[in-house]
Amino acid sequence: FQGIFVLGLPYALLHSGYSGLLLIVLAAALCCYTGKILIVCLYEENEDGQLVRVRDTYEDIANACCKKLSPKLGGVVVNVTQVVELIMTCVLYLIVSGNLLSHSFPYVALTEKTWSVIAFVTLLPCIFIRTLKIVSKLSQFCSILHFIIILVVTTYCLTQLHQWSWAKFRLSIEFEDFLVSVGVIIFSYTSQIFLPTLEGNMKNPGEFRCMLNWTHFSACVLKTTFALTAFLTWGEETKEVITDNLPSFLKTLVNLCLLTKALLSYPLPFFAATEILYSCISKGNLSNYRSPLLSLGVRGSFLLLTLLMAMFTPHFALLMGLSGSITGAAMTFLLPSLFHLKLKWKKLSFLEKCADISVFVLGFLCSLAGIVCSIKGLLEVFG
Repeated sequence: FQGIFVLGLPYALLHSGYSGLLLIVLAAALCCYTGKILIVCLYEENEDGQLVRVRDTYEDIANACCKKLSPKLGGVVVNVTQVVELIMTCVLYLIVSGNLLSHSFPYVALTEKTWSVIAFVTLLPCIFIRTLKIVSKLSQFCSILHFIIILVVTTYCLTQLHQWSWAKFRLSIEFEDFLVSVGVIIFSYTSQIFLPTLEGNMKNPGEFRCMLNWTHFSACVLKTTFALTAFLTWGEETKEVITDNLPSFLKTLVNLCLLTKALLSYPLPFFAATEILYSCISKGNLSNYRSPLLSLGVRGSFLLLTLLMAMFTPHFALLMGLSGSITGAAMTFLLPSLFHLKLKWKKLSFLEKCADISVFVLGFLCSLAGIVCSIKGLLEVFG
Protein backbone atom coordinates (compact mmCIF):
# COMPACT_ATOMS: atom_id res chain seq x y z
CA PHE A 1 0.00 0.00 0.00
CA GLN A 2 2.96 2.32 0.42
CA GLY A 3 5.60 1.54 -2.20
CA ILE A 4 8.27 3.76 -3.67
CA PHE A 5 5.66 5.87 -5.46
CA VAL A 6 4.77 7.59 -2.19
CA LEU A 7 7.81 9.77 -3.00
CA GLY A 8 5.69 11.55 -5.61
CA LEU A 9 2.94 12.60 -3.18
CA PRO A 10 4.59 15.85 -1.95
CA TYR A 11 4.95 16.88 -5.59
CA ALA A 12 1.26 16.07 -6.09
CA LEU A 13 0.40 18.39 -3.19
CA LEU A 14 2.40 21.14 -4.89
CA HIS A 15 -0.02 21.05 -7.81
CA SER A 16 -3.24 20.24 -5.95
CA GLY A 17 -2.99 22.38 -2.81
CA TYR A 18 -5.45 21.76 0.01
CA SER A 19 -7.56 19.59 -2.28
CA GLY A 20 -4.64 17.14 -2.48
CA LEU A 21 -5.00 16.32 1.22
CA LEU A 22 -8.68 15.57 0.67
CA LEU A 23 -7.81 13.46 -2.38
CA ILE A 24 -5.41 11.27 -0.39
CA VAL A 25 -8.16 10.54 2.15
CA LEU A 26 -10.89 10.13 -0.47
CA ALA A 27 -8.72 7.81 -2.59
CA ALA A 28 -8.07 5.62 0.46
CA ALA A 29 -11.80 5.37 1.23
CA LEU A 30 -12.76 4.60 -2.38
CA CYS A 31 -9.96 2.06 -2.88
CA CYS A 32 -10.96 0.32 0.34
CA TYR A 33 -14.59 0.17 -0.85
CA THR A 34 -13.78 -1.17 -4.32
CA GLY A 35 -11.44 -3.75 -2.77
CA LYS A 36 -14.33 -5.06 -0.68
CA ILE A 37 -16.85 -5.25 -3.53
CA LEU A 38 -14.27 -6.96 -5.72
CA ILE A 39 -13.91 -9.76 -3.16
CA VAL A 40 -17.70 -9.98 -2.88
CA CYS A 41 -17.74 -10.89 -6.57
CA LEU A 42 -15.71 -14.02 -5.81
CA TYR A 43 -18.60 -15.53 -3.84
CA GLU A 44 -22.07 -16.86 -4.64
CA GLU A 45 -24.78 -18.33 -2.41
CA ASN A 46 -25.34 -22.08 -2.52
CA GLU A 47 -28.67 -23.86 -2.08
CA ASP A 48 -28.43 -23.43 1.69
CA GLY A 49 -27.88 -19.69 1.45
CA GLN A 50 -24.22 -19.92 2.44
CA LEU A 51 -21.55 -17.96 0.63
CA VAL A 52 -19.17 -20.16 -1.36
CA ARG A 53 -16.02 -18.99 -3.15
CA VAL A 54 -16.66 -19.94 -6.78
CA ARG A 55 -14.02 -17.71 -8.39
CA ASP A 56 -10.33 -17.31 -7.62
CA THR A 57 -8.96 -14.44 -9.67
CA TYR A 58 -9.77 -11.04 -11.12
CA GLU A 59 -9.82 -12.78 -14.50
CA ASP A 60 -12.48 -15.25 -13.31
CA ILE A 61 -14.72 -12.37 -12.21
CA ALA A 62 -14.32 -10.65 -15.58
CA ASN A 63 -15.11 -13.85 -17.50
CA ALA A 64 -18.24 -14.40 -15.39
CA CYS A 65 -19.48 -10.91 -16.27
CA CYS A 66 -18.85 -11.28 -20.00
CA LYS A 67 -19.79 -14.94 -20.51
CA LYS A 68 -22.89 -14.06 -22.56
CA LEU A 69 -20.81 -12.02 -25.02
CA SER A 70 -17.71 -14.20 -25.00
CA PRO A 71 -16.46 -16.67 -22.38
CA LYS A 72 -12.93 -15.22 -22.45
CA LEU A 73 -13.51 -11.55 -23.36
CA GLY A 74 -13.53 -10.22 -19.81
CA GLY A 75 -10.40 -12.14 -18.88
CA VAL A 76 -8.56 -10.77 -21.92
CA VAL A 77 -9.45 -7.17 -20.99
CA VAL A 78 -8.37 -7.67 -17.39
CA ASN A 79 -5.14 -9.43 -18.34
CA VAL A 80 -4.18 -6.71 -20.82
CA THR A 81 -4.92 -4.02 -18.24
CA GLN A 82 -2.95 -5.85 -15.56
CA VAL A 83 0.05 -6.37 -17.84
CA VAL A 84 0.05 -2.71 -18.86
CA GLU A 85 -0.07 -1.61 -15.23
CA LEU A 86 2.73 -4.00 -14.27
CA ILE A 87 4.85 -2.90 -17.23
CA MET A 88 4.43 0.75 -16.25
CA THR A 89 5.40 -0.12 -12.70
CA CYS A 90 8.59 -1.81 -13.90
CA VAL A 91 9.38 1.15 -16.15
CA LEU A 92 8.97 3.54 -13.26
CA TYR A 93 11.39 1.52 -11.16
CA LEU A 94 14.00 1.84 -13.90
CA ILE A 95 13.39 5.58 -14.26
CA VAL A 96 13.67 6.07 -10.52
CA SER A 97 16.87 4.01 -10.44
CA GLY A 98 18.46 6.16 -13.14
CA ASN A 99 17.39 9.34 -11.37
CA LEU A 100 18.75 8.15 -8.02
CA LEU A 101 22.08 7.05 -9.46
CA SER A 102 22.47 10.35 -11.30
CA HIS A 103 21.88 12.38 -8.15
CA SER A 104 23.97 10.09 -5.95
CA PHE A 105 27.04 10.42 -8.18
CA PRO A 106 26.79 13.91 -9.74
CA TYR A 107 30.55 14.01 -10.32
CA VAL A 108 30.29 11.12 -12.81
CA ALA A 109 29.63 12.46 -16.31
CA LEU A 110 26.75 10.14 -17.20
CA THR A 111 23.18 10.95 -18.15
CA GLU A 112 20.12 9.57 -16.35
CA LYS A 113 19.42 7.33 -19.34
CA THR A 114 22.88 5.83 -19.10
CA TRP A 115 22.40 5.22 -15.38
CA SER A 116 19.08 3.51 -16.18
CA VAL A 117 20.95 1.15 -18.51
CA ILE A 118 23.41 0.36 -15.71
CA ALA A 119 20.47 -0.37 -13.37
CA PHE A 120 18.97 -2.55 -16.11
CA VAL A 121 22.14 -4.66 -16.25
CA THR A 122 21.85 -5.43 -12.53
CA LEU A 123 18.29 -6.69 -13.17
CA LEU A 124 19.27 -9.24 -15.82
CA PRO A 125 19.20 -12.12 -13.26
CA CYS A 126 15.40 -11.59 -13.11
CA ILE A 127 15.08 -13.72 -16.23
CA PHE A 128 16.04 -16.75 -14.11
CA ILE A 129 13.36 -16.21 -11.42
CA ARG A 130 10.86 -19.08 -11.69
CA THR A 131 9.12 -19.09 -8.28
CA LEU A 132 7.44 -16.54 -6.03
CA LYS A 133 9.55 -17.69 -3.07
CA ILE A 134 12.57 -15.72 -4.25
CA VAL A 135 10.44 -12.64 -4.93
CA SER A 136 8.93 -12.77 -1.43
CA LYS A 137 12.38 -12.77 0.17
CA LEU A 138 13.37 -9.69 -1.82
CA SER A 139 10.13 -7.98 -0.80
CA GLN A 140 11.00 -8.42 2.89
CA PHE A 141 14.15 -6.37 2.41
CA CYS A 142 12.10 -3.77 0.52
CA SER A 143 9.76 -3.30 3.46
CA ILE A 144 12.63 -2.73 5.88
CA LEU A 145 14.31 -0.24 3.55
CA HIS A 146 11.05 1.57 2.93
CA PHE A 147 10.37 2.31 6.60
CA ILE A 148 13.98 3.44 7.09
CA ILE A 149 13.66 5.88 4.18
CA ILE A 150 10.32 7.30 5.31
CA LEU A 151 11.64 7.66 8.87
CA VAL A 152 14.78 9.50 7.76
CA VAL A 153 12.94 11.93 5.45
CA THR A 154 10.17 12.62 7.97
CA THR A 155 12.67 13.12 10.82
CA TYR A 156 14.63 15.65 8.77
CA CYS A 157 11.42 17.48 7.87
CA LEU A 158 10.48 17.70 11.56
CA THR A 159 13.85 19.34 12.30
CA GLN A 160 12.81 22.10 9.89
CA LEU A 161 9.56 22.73 11.76
CA HIS A 162 10.53 26.38 12.40
CA GLN A 163 10.20 27.23 8.68
CA TRP A 164 6.88 25.54 8.06
CA SER A 165 4.08 27.75 6.75
CA TRP A 166 0.58 26.86 5.66
CA ALA A 167 0.82 29.79 3.26
CA LYS A 168 2.79 27.45 1.00
CA PHE A 169 -0.44 25.68 0.10
CA ARG A 170 -2.20 26.94 -2.99
CA LEU A 171 -5.75 28.19 -2.74
CA SER A 172 -6.11 28.35 -6.51
CA ILE A 173 -4.74 25.58 -8.69
CA GLU A 174 -4.30 24.82 -12.37
CA PHE A 175 -6.95 22.32 -13.45
CA GLU A 176 -4.59 20.30 -15.64
CA ASP A 177 -1.92 20.06 -12.94
CA PHE A 178 -4.62 19.02 -10.49
CA LEU A 179 -5.73 16.14 -12.73
CA VAL A 180 -2.17 14.86 -13.08
CA SER A 181 -1.96 14.89 -9.28
CA VAL A 182 -5.14 12.78 -9.16
CA GLY A 183 -3.39 10.14 -11.24
CA VAL A 184 -0.31 10.20 -8.99
CA ILE A 185 -2.41 9.76 -5.84
CA ILE A 186 -4.52 6.97 -7.34
CA PHE A 187 -1.43 5.09 -8.51
CA SER A 188 0.01 5.18 -4.98
CA TYR A 189 -3.00 3.17 -3.71
CA THR A 190 -3.50 0.59 -6.46
CA SER A 191 -3.51 -2.96 -5.09
CA GLN A 192 -6.73 -4.50 -6.41
CA ILE A 193 -4.99 -6.94 -8.76
CA PHE A 194 -3.41 -8.69 -5.76
CA LEU A 195 -6.49 -8.76 -3.48
CA PRO A 196 -8.22 -11.96 -4.74
CA THR A 197 -5.01 -13.95 -4.24
CA LEU A 198 -4.39 -12.31 -0.87
CA GLU A 199 -7.91 -13.06 0.40
CA GLY A 200 -7.69 -16.63 -0.86
CA ASN A 201 -4.48 -17.25 1.07
CA MET A 202 -5.62 -15.73 4.37
CA LYS A 203 -5.88 -18.15 7.30
CA ASN A 204 -9.22 -16.55 8.18
CA PRO A 205 -10.77 -14.91 5.07
CA GLY A 206 -13.58 -13.58 7.27
CA GLU A 207 -11.15 -10.99 8.61
CA PHE A 208 -10.43 -9.59 5.14
CA ARG A 209 -12.75 -6.58 5.45
CA CYS A 210 -11.28 -5.63 8.82
CA MET A 211 -7.77 -6.03 7.44
CA LEU A 212 -8.62 -3.85 4.45
CA ASN A 213 -10.05 -1.12 6.69
CA TRP A 214 -6.98 -0.98 8.92
CA THR A 215 -4.42 -1.15 6.10
CA HIS A 216 -6.07 1.64 4.12
CA PHE A 217 -6.49 3.74 7.24
CA SER A 218 -2.82 3.23 8.13
CA ALA A 219 -1.70 3.95 4.58
CA CYS A 220 -3.81 7.11 4.49
CA VAL A 221 -2.31 8.39 7.75
CA LEU A 222 1.26 7.60 6.66
CA LYS A 223 0.83 9.10 3.19
CA THR A 224 -0.83 12.25 4.51
CA THR A 225 1.79 12.74 7.22
CA PHE A 226 4.70 12.15 4.87
CA ALA A 227 3.36 14.29 2.01
CA LEU A 228 2.35 17.11 4.34
CA THR A 229 5.60 17.32 6.31
CA ALA A 230 7.68 17.16 3.13
CA PHE A 231 5.67 19.83 1.31
CA LEU A 232 5.61 22.18 4.31
CA THR A 233 9.39 21.87 4.47
CA TRP A 234 10.16 22.72 0.83
CA GLY A 235 7.01 24.35 -0.54
CA GLU A 236 7.40 25.57 -4.12
CA GLU A 237 10.85 23.97 -4.29
CA THR A 238 9.38 20.45 -3.96
CA LYS A 239 10.90 18.12 -6.57
CA GLU A 240 9.25 15.29 -8.51
CA VAL A 241 11.18 12.80 -6.36
CA ILE A 242 11.23 14.28 -2.87
CA THR A 243 14.67 12.91 -1.98
CA ASP A 244 16.18 15.41 -4.47
CA ASN A 245 15.33 18.11 -1.90
CA LEU A 246 17.43 16.58 0.87
CA PRO A 247 20.79 18.12 1.81
CA SER A 248 23.80 16.41 0.26
CA PHE A 249 24.85 14.61 3.45
CA LEU A 250 21.51 12.79 3.55
CA LYS A 251 20.66 12.66 -0.13
CA THR A 252 23.34 10.17 -1.12
CA LEU A 253 22.56 7.81 1.78
CA VAL A 254 18.79 7.90 1.23
CA ASN A 255 19.16 7.68 -2.55
CA LEU A 256 21.28 4.56 -2.27
CA CYS A 257 18.67 3.01 0.03
CA LEU A 258 15.97 3.97 -2.46
CA LEU A 259 18.01 2.58 -5.31
CA THR A 260 18.34 -0.75 -3.52
CA LYS A 261 14.61 -0.75 -2.77
CA ALA A 262 13.71 0.09 -6.38
CA LEU A 263 15.89 -2.71 -7.76
CA LEU A 264 14.57 -5.22 -5.22
CA SER A 265 10.96 -4.13 -5.93
CA TYR A 266 11.27 -4.68 -9.67
CA PRO A 267 11.07 -8.53 -9.57
CA LEU A 268 7.51 -8.59 -8.11
CA PRO A 269 5.66 -6.79 -10.95
CA PHE A 270 8.09 -8.38 -13.42
CA PHE A 271 7.27 -11.89 -12.19
CA ALA A 272 3.52 -11.19 -12.05
CA ALA A 273 3.45 -9.80 -15.60
CA THR A 274 5.47 -12.65 -17.11
CA GLU A 275 3.25 -15.22 -15.37
CA ILE A 276 0.20 -13.64 -17.00
CA LEU A 277 1.95 -13.64 -20.37
CA TYR A 278 2.91 -17.30 -19.96
CA SER A 279 -0.67 -18.33 -19.24
CA CYS A 280 -1.87 -16.47 -22.34
CA ILE A 281 0.85 -17.82 -24.64
CA SER A 282 0.69 -21.43 -23.49
CA LYS A 283 -3.16 -21.65 -23.64
CA GLY A 284 -3.14 -24.68 -21.39
CA ASN A 285 -0.17 -26.37 -23.02
CA LEU A 286 1.92 -27.15 -19.95
CA SER A 287 4.90 -28.35 -21.99
CA ASN A 288 5.16 -24.94 -23.66
CA TYR A 289 4.50 -23.20 -20.35
CA ARG A 290 7.53 -24.83 -18.76
CA SER A 291 9.76 -24.64 -21.84
CA PRO A 292 13.10 -23.10 -20.72
CA LEU A 293 13.53 -21.41 -24.10
CA LEU A 294 10.07 -19.85 -23.99
CA SER A 295 10.66 -18.81 -20.39
CA LEU A 296 13.91 -17.01 -21.17
CA GLY A 297 12.47 -15.49 -24.34
CA VAL A 298 9.41 -13.98 -22.64
CA ARG A 299 11.35 -12.73 -19.64
CA GLY A 300 14.16 -11.32 -21.76
CA SER A 301 11.74 -9.56 -24.13
CA PHE A 302 9.77 -8.11 -21.22
CA LEU A 303 12.94 -6.89 -19.53
CA LEU A 304 14.15 -5.21 -22.72
CA LEU A 305 10.74 -3.61 -23.31
CA THR A 306 10.78 -1.90 -19.90
CA LEU A 307 14.27 -0.52 -20.60
CA LEU A 308 13.24 0.93 -23.98
CA MET A 309 10.18 2.58 -22.44
CA ALA A 310 12.28 3.98 -19.60
CA MET A 311 14.76 5.41 -22.11
CA PHE A 312 12.14 7.24 -24.13
CA THR A 313 9.81 8.38 -21.32
CA PRO A 314 12.10 9.42 -18.46
CA HIS A 315 9.66 11.62 -16.50
CA PHE A 316 8.67 10.15 -13.15
CA ALA A 317 5.61 12.19 -12.14
CA LEU A 318 4.04 12.47 -15.61
CA LEU A 319 4.46 8.77 -16.37
CA MET A 320 3.08 7.84 -12.96
CA GLY A 321 0.12 10.15 -13.55
CA LEU A 322 -0.55 8.56 -16.93
CA SER A 323 -0.32 5.05 -15.47
CA GLY A 324 -2.66 5.94 -12.64
CA SER A 325 -5.16 7.50 -15.04
CA ILE A 326 -5.26 4.54 -17.44
CA THR A 327 -4.68 1.28 -15.63
CA GLY A 328 -4.91 2.43 -12.02
CA ALA A 329 -8.36 3.97 -12.45
CA ALA A 330 -9.60 1.01 -14.50
CA MET A 331 -8.45 -1.72 -12.10
CA THR A 332 -9.23 0.27 -8.95
CA PHE A 333 -12.53 2.03 -9.73
CA LEU A 334 -14.10 1.18 -13.07
CA LEU A 335 -13.96 -2.61 -13.26
CA PRO A 336 -14.74 -3.48 -9.59
CA SER A 337 -17.84 -1.28 -9.55
CA LEU A 338 -18.96 -2.52 -12.99
CA PHE A 339 -18.45 -6.18 -12.05
CA HIS A 340 -20.24 -5.71 -8.73
CA LEU A 341 -23.25 -4.18 -10.47
CA LYS A 342 -23.31 -6.94 -13.10
CA LEU A 343 -23.01 -9.93 -10.76
CA LYS A 344 -24.95 -8.66 -7.73
CA TRP A 345 -27.54 -6.30 -9.23
CA LYS A 346 -30.61 -8.17 -7.94
CA LYS A 347 -29.23 -8.35 -4.38
CA LEU A 348 -27.99 -4.76 -4.08
CA SER A 349 -29.94 -2.08 -2.26
CA PHE A 350 -30.71 1.26 -3.92
CA LEU A 351 -27.92 3.00 -1.99
CA GLU A 352 -25.41 0.30 -2.94
CA LYS A 353 -26.32 0.67 -6.60
CA CYS A 354 -25.95 4.45 -6.34
CA ALA A 355 -22.56 4.04 -4.66
CA ASP A 356 -21.27 1.71 -7.39
CA ILE A 357 -22.56 3.93 -10.19
CA SER A 358 -21.04 7.01 -8.54
CA VAL A 359 -17.65 5.31 -8.19
CA PHE A 360 -17.78 4.20 -11.83
CA VAL A 361 -18.68 7.66 -13.14
CA LEU A 362 -16.09 9.36 -10.93
CA GLY A 363 -13.42 6.87 -12.00
CA PHE A 364 -14.28 7.31 -15.67
CA LEU A 365 -14.15 11.11 -15.54
CA CYS A 366 -10.88 11.15 -13.59
CA SER A 367 -9.37 8.58 -15.93
CA LEU A 368 -10.39 10.43 -19.09
CA ALA A 369 -9.26 13.83 -17.86
CA GLY A 370 -6.04 12.46 -16.39
CA ILE A 371 -5.14 10.68 -19.64
CA VAL A 372 -5.62 13.84 -21.70
CA CYS A 373 -3.63 16.05 -19.33
CA SER A 374 -0.81 13.55 -18.75
CA ILE A 375 -0.33 12.97 -22.49
CA LYS A 376 -0.40 16.71 -23.10
CA GLY A 377 2.26 17.18 -20.42
CA LEU A 378 4.46 14.48 -21.95
CA LEU A 379 4.11 16.00 -25.43
CA GLU A 380 5.10 19.41 -24.08
CA VAL A 381 8.16 17.88 -22.40
CA PHE A 382 9.25 16.34 -25.69
CA GLY A 383 8.73 19.65 -27.51
